[in-house]
Amino acid sequence: MLVSQPDLKVSATERLLGWLDSRQDPLSENETPDVNAQLVSALPSMFALALSDEQAAVTRWLSRRYKVSPEPMGALVHEAWTVGDRIQVSPTLLLAVIAIESRFNPFASGPQGGMGLMQIQAEAQHRALLSYGGPLAAFDPLTNLRVGARHLQTLIEQSPSVDAALQLYALATGQSNGKDYVSRVLAEQKQLETMTRPAKSLDGLHNPRL
Repeated sequence: MLVSQPDLKVSATERLLGWLDSRQDPLSENETPDVNAQLVSALPSMFALALSDEQAAVTRWLSRRYKVSPEPMGALVHEAWTVGDRIQVSPTLLLAVIAIESRFNPFASGPQGGMGLMQIQAEAQHRALLSYGGPLAAFDPLTNLRVGARHLQTLIEQSPSVDAALQLYALATGQSNGKDYVSRVLAEQKQLETMTRPAKSLDGLHNPRL
């Protein structure tokens, strides 16, 4: 249905990307929600986020490049910064992986069963997804970002370099050419870093060091 009705697909994509603030924390052991019902129910409106200058610059660029409305893209960028700071992985690297894996399409599915923005594997990430309600939670952008980021963090910790970690990530998601994948992700990250430079300079003027 989504393939035959592009307008409906765009609307559904933006609504699903807007479903960020409703799943801020993992579910407790006592909660047993009906994930199917959650996925098809009306999604709540996203609250306004105060983006930093860096985040706003990245949001504008990604919104234009991938044709996603600024509001849901801003929420995703904000969350990438929050998660990245927490696990010490560059937020621009997380966003670059999303761009290459799914082009910010939360409904994306890969040849080896990858799901959502970061093409996480529901079987491999079964235990992590249980905390958020089960396998279908992989289609929640916030959950997908958190689980995918943790997986990437683990690979980085176990690898001699970020490049090597990205090659392992590519292997898991069914990318045929690991070296080409790494080049594409790093090129995307470099572009995103370029977007943040004027904002960083502006921040320096606002908050000069003594």
